[in-house]
Amino acid sequence: MKNDINRDIGQIMYDWAKDIFPINRSITGKGVRDTLEYLKNLFPDLDIHKVSSGTKVFDWTIPDEWNIRDAYILNDQGEKVIDFQKNNLHVVGYSEPVNKSLDLADLNKNLYSLPDQPNAIPYVTSYYKRSWGFCLSENKRKSLADGKYQVVIDSNLRPGVLNYGEIILPGLSKKEILISTYICHPSMANNEVSGPVVTIALARWLQNLTNRRYTYRIIFIPETIGSITYLSKHLKHMKEVTDAGFVVTCVGDDRAYSFMPSRSGDTLSDRVALHVLNKHVSTYNQYDFLERGSDERQYCSPLVDLPVSSIMRSKYGTYPEYHTSLDDLSFVSPKGLEGGFNIIKNCLLALEVNYKYRATNYCEPQLGKRGLYPTISTKESGEEVAAMMNLIAYADGDKDLIEISDIIGEDIFDCANIAKILEENGLLKKV
Repeated sequence: MKNDINRDIGQIMYDWAKDIFPINRSITGKGVRDTLEYLKNLFPDLDIHKVSSGTKVFDWTIPDEWNIRDAYILNDQGEKVIDFQKNNLHVVGYSEPVNKSLDLADLNKNLYSLPDQPNAIPYVTSYYKRSWGFCLSENKRKSLADGKYQVVIDSNLRPGVLNYGEIILPGLSKKEILISTYICHPSMANNEVSGPVVTIALARWLQNLTNRRYTYRIIFIPETIGSITYLSKHLKHMKEVTDAGFVVTCVGDDRAYSFMPSRSGDTLSDRVALHVLNKHVSTYNQYDFLERGSDERQYCSPLVDLPVSSIMRSKYGTYPEYHTSLDDLSFVSPKGLEGGFNIIKNCLLALEVNYKYRATNYCEPQLGKRGLYPTISTKESGEEVAAMMNLIAYADGDKDLIEISDIIGEDIFDCANIAKILEENGLLKKV
């Protein structure tokens, strides 16, 4: 970790990403703990929790813990043709221990490559069925000669724990915003490390945000089994207090912005995300919930039904580098990470100012006597106060500021400033 002073947030996050990129993560094990300990150094109030293997979590069971020390394949000249130490994607996640000699035909049954991406090492896992395997580029696979190969995977699968991290930042209200990211993939940059580094940066920013309106629940979990585990422990409380939530993933490249809605598509999370995207980026890709693929699957499932959406850069599954060794540190950038950070930060700021207001006067108020209207009425002066008058016109106590801003075509932050002035002059009242 490097000193944060005098460096921009994008470069700070990129340096964090470089630090945690090499860690071999899976849904359990030392890699998860090492990642959480790194994040805890950045945010000491991060609490690290553990749940034992064999614990029932809804329809699932926490699996045995997997740890790996080394893995390689030797040809008959004793040369390493595949080496886990050079790239941790070389081993199928959760591979059981192996030490055997195989000919090429039998070895090929446990090799995985991508013929249409001949230079990429694929990311492959087998969490819930005992298996083993190696991943390699198609070009490397084609170079393997007939002969005997010694296959070694120095791993273990035994009862242990699933770990996750949690930060609770209390606000003036007990109502909560959920921010969820995952820490379960090995060395991939956009699909893995961008989420935790942007999320911990958001946590540090929120910690210093004065007079936080909302309480923030920020979690770092293994994808799928982690969100299921967390919900099994906290669902009743979260259903009572969660106003909005975001899954933070794939937020590091600078090719695109993307939006994944909640299942219903009309929650507060959806509305604020769309408003901020429409006002603050030039273009973005909007997806359907049928194209979901991350932890929104759990948060938005029918019996859970939390208001959770996701703003990404390039969405998982849509870029060719996804789930391969090509999703490396050259695919993300300080600029891309900063864009991911800022778009979610703006959503949180918008939620902080998203009140409902009710007008206090019958008919239109006289703005001039309060110094809020130019004394000389011209076309230009009318345009200057149009947003103010339009806001008042829709301040019926039922519509929140996001809805009013969308109706009148203004940015919520401009409307929030106008609402503050009107409230100070007794023309609006918070509901």
